[in-house]
Amino acid sequence: MTAPQLPEKLVIATRASRLALWQARHVQSRLRALYPQCRVELLEMTTRGDQILDRTLSKVGGKGLFVKELETALLDGRADLAVHSLKDVPVELTLPFALTAILERADPHDALVSNVADRLEDLPAGAVVGTSSLRREAQLRTRFPQLVVKPLRGNLDTRLAKLDRGDYAAIVLAAAGLQRLGLADRVRAALPPELSLPAAGQGALGIEIMAARNDLAAWLQPLASPSTTACTQAERAVSRRLGGSCQVPLAAYAVLREQDLFLRALVAETDGSRVLRAEAHGSPDAAEALGESVAQALLAQGAGAILARLNQPSDI
Repeated sequence: MTAPQLPEKLVIATRASRLALWQARHVQSRLRALYPQCRVELLEMTTRGDQILDRTLSKVGGKGLFVKELETALLDGRADLAVHSLKDVPVELTLPFALTAILERADPHDALVSNVADRLEDLPAGAVVGTSSLRREAQLRTRFPQLVVKPLRGNLDTRLAKLDRGDYAAIVLAAAGLQRLGLADRVRAALPPELSLPAAGQGALGIEIMAARNDLAAWLQPLASPSTTACTQAERAVSRRLGGSCQVPLAAYAVLREQDLFLRALVAETDGSRVLRAEAHGSPDAAEALGESVAQALLAQGAGAILARLNQPSDI
């Protein structure tokens, strides 16, 4: 069967932040290399998640706020595809939208950025550490109860500026974002998963389209990474089964070793007083089932009680 003819133009919807633009331009360059006859353009947008900076994401509706406006552009035909940090894409993505391609993952780890210490262990008692996620906050509080963890919102440059003016002794960010913007030298230490287990999908890019666009899905398929897809499917299955949101300190991280998919996950109290952990391994062909089994193991330990209490609707 002959593949559908590529259109003369494809439009990528993207947030207007520097990191989001890097991600969209990365996909743009990949598409231009694959289809040099096609004009690939960007539609830059500001989302509600970018506008609300005085409250944590868990209090204003979660990371889905970063994708809603981009989805509107897909719906009304202004854009053909949207590029997201995969960890920002709701796990319950429903029709008429589809997550059609997951690109090869960059560094999935969290990173310590500080002007005063090379390790979290070196920070004095009472030092203020900033983070944007309850997942990181809970794990920091568990391992370093002597530190003061405070919310940190804004784009990457804003967060670094707050650190540099002394608002925080250290901040914890996704390593991939720093590396993508040429800021790898700001990383004082990569935090191992044993210390800070990453979020589901961290470090990966996802491409969203209208589900009915089978032609577009076929054109985008060469961008997809089978190994990253398997890992992130397992991770997102954990979050989906547990009803994960920004209101819940939940982590899930999978690695593929030859043909063995190893998945770790945790659910925690926000203050770090209780952390439930589970892990399992299996075939990458059964990634979602592996995620379901790990989620079930967490529920068997009592994760349901934590989830029921924390997964309450936020006031917006």
